[in-house]
Amino acid sequence: MDFTLSDRSRETRERLAAFMDECVYPAEAPYARSRATSPDPHRVPPVVEDLKAEARSRGLWNLFLPGVSGLSNTE
Repeated sequence: MDFTLSDRSRETRERLAAFMDECVYPAEAPYARSRATSPDPHRVPPVVEDLKAEARSRGLWNLFLPGVSGLSNTE
């Protein structure tokens, strides 16, 4: 089986890496602060919803669903 990345896979990987660098890693500190100061340990910090919305806007949501992201199972 050929596991060479397709052009679409490479492009998605690059967009995902940019999203991680630009949005996710900088959100780690606000996430930790929110979790540390929340009286409810089950509360999801608002920054998570912001990240989800940004991921959706960049086409990086539900990448595991074939047909939704445009990626196949092997990609």
